[in-house]
Amino acid sequence: MSIRQFKPVTKSSRFRSVPGNEVITRSTPEKSLLEPLKRSGGRDNHGHISMRRIGGGHKRMYRVIDFKRNKFGVVGTVKEVEYDPNRSARIALIEYADGEKRYILHPHGLAQGDKVVSGPGSDVRTGNAMPLKEVPLGTDVHNVELVRGKGGQMARSAGTSLQVVAKEGDYVTLRMASTEMRLVHGECLATIGTVGNPEHELLSWGKAGRTRWEGRRPKVRGEVMNPVDHPHGGRTRGGRNVVSPWGKKEGVKTRDTKKPSQRLIVRGLKRGKATK
Repeated sequence: MSIRQFKPVTKSSRFRSVPGNEVITRSTPEKSLLEPLKRSGGRDNHGHISMRRIGGGHKRMYRVIDFKRNKFGVVGTVKEVEYDPNRSARIALIEYADGEKRYILHPHGLAQGDKVVSGPGSDVRTGNAMPLKEVPLGTDVHNVELVRGKGGQMARSAGTSLQVVAKEGDYVTLRMASTEMRLVHGECLATIGTVGNPEHELLSWGKAGRTRWEGRRPKVRGEVMNPVDHPHGGRTRGGRNVVSPWGKKEGVKTRDTKKPSQRLIVRGLKRGKATK
């Protein structure tokens, strides 16, 4: 895909860029796979703000995505490639031989008219889903399950993938983009290939209004507030570490290292570098 630049007829359009639409084949979604999507505005079930700086944005409908890929042995055809406002990746409409239609994440290189299939024994081709134990070493995969049958949870955003680097016993070792190594059970499903739209990270919003379309509200620094409103408020922070308005440290690791799943991390990260 390409990146389209705007003619700088205004200040806000000078640096603004949008992804090209060469891959997209139609602009109207499949009505049978749409669901209403209600905005929370960052509020919880009590109506209190639990996530700050969320609100507004363009109204959307949710596209039901098949992350489980549990229609085994049935060949599907890529009918359309569409834009999804709810994620950075594109989505592909698959029509199976029995007439059922489902959306999947669009892998890079999958074109209209291509065939896909899922389940054990599938060919190692872009868009096919199979257990990790059957994936050859060195293959890039995406939409990887962490729990068998739960559906893909890893490598679902645009341009992302994991690499199969080793197999030992019932588990397969995957290398993430962060260089972290993680063990995943060999029965978990994964889709061959890399998620499409890799140029997403190169886009420039160009103006503040575009972030508002996404539903993100402005962020005010604590230093410019009064002491009554924020620990950083006043004339100086006084060398204090960065904290939230309620005094909780920010910018520190929040991963719970006591969870049983942590034993499946072979090599983690420390200050951006791989450590054993």
